[in-house]
Amino acid sequence: MNKTYKAYLMMKSLSVYRGILTRSVINGYMNLLSACESEPSEFLSAYGEFYSLLCERGVSGKLAYAISETALFDENSFSLAAAAGKTKALPKNVTSAVSHDCEAILNLCRLTPDDIIGEYKHLDDISEIAHALPRWKAGEAVQAFNFEHVSLSQLEKFYRLNGCGMFARYKAFVWRDGEICPVEHPDKIELSSFIGYERPRNKVIENTLAFLNGKTCNNCLLYGDMGTGKSSTVKAIGNAYRDRGLRIVEMPKERLSDFPILVDKIAALPMKFIIFIDDLSFQRQDKSYTSLKAVLEGGLAARPDNALIYATSNRRHLIKESWQDRDTDDIHRRDNMQETLSLSDRFGLSVCFGNPDKKEYLEIVFALADKAGIKTDADELSIQAERFALGRGGRSPRCAKQFIESLLI
Repeated sequence: MNKTYKAYLMMKSLSVYRGILTRSVINGYMNLLSACESEPSEFLSAYGEFYSLLCERGVSGKLAYAISETALFDENSFSLAAAAGKTKALPKNVTSAVSHDCEAILNLCRLTPDDIIGEYKHLDDISEIAHALPRWKAGEAVQAFNFEHVSLSQLEKFYRLNGCGMFARYKAFVWRDGEICPVEHPDKIELSSFIGYERPRNKVIENTLAFLNGKTCNNCLLYGDMGTGKSSTVKAIGNAYRDRGLRIVEMPKERLSDFPILVDKIAALPMKFIIFIDDLSFQRQDKSYTSLKAVLEGGLAARPDNALIYATSNRRHLIKESWQDRDTDDIHRRDNMQETLSLSDRFGLSVCFGNPDKKEYLEIVFALADKAGIKTDADELSIQAERFALGRGGRSPRCAKQFIESLLI
């Protein structure tokens, strides 16, 4: 049995990692290998289509990496168990099947274009064309899959640290059209980049660490003035603890009625999730208001143990109020007020991010200027920073950042 046919048969026998056969590059490769017994026109067509696909995907110089990465990010019974640290509970026949699958995948990674062309059934008929066919480069397999002999412990370690499936490949997600969709280019902000607001930010960090450590924790409302770093804090926390299995799923306010669907999709996963609702506020008649109340407490679709809700808002009580609301002719006026306050009270942790005073604002300005390498007299910088803040309607960390950026233009 030649190398090409053996690689084809081994891949056809995949079981635990069988899902990768539907992925475009591997599917194209399998079509090429199956054409090795076909007429020259079919073989050459399959070869050209496959090489075109490799160029389109940018992997013509690293095919082994592309194949092994696809396998690494496959979600299956083994990767799920490994991410949860439960591989010892898997039957021996399952782990044996995983070893076989890994051997088949690595065997495919090691196959070269010359192997395929040299072992083609009708090579003599295409000898004039064969030498001119483009060759791809196999390269090295992805690190977690790069072993001489199959090492399940190496794979287990990767899944335990990074999660599995798309949650290993990506760290941030958004809820869209009833699905959890990955964010290709998430904000890379880090906790070390913040200046000031240590006390409120540490409250959120401590709550997150308790969540990751399996201790008592709370849904969290980050409220306060614009530009004070509420949303950035949540994003930075997601970046800081991604290696501990933390993932963020941003959920638009208007899709809160989908919460039970989202819960069903993540409840059985071994990762920890922050469901992030940004810029949360409601009109009194807003239907999503009652949806969120049920989500936080009292609904049939309970929040799973591996999820927390973090919301940001400029309003402490989340609902837009007017004096007319206070002057209501509602007979049960107190009940009306309790309804208004009940939503924010369902967040076990509320953290305030208020605008800085002049001293705090200038401290942020000076720190950002120093980081940017701006050499300006302190008094002059203070005057310019205050003038800039007045023009923007008030002091805030965002305003300080925009001021420094304006000096760099």
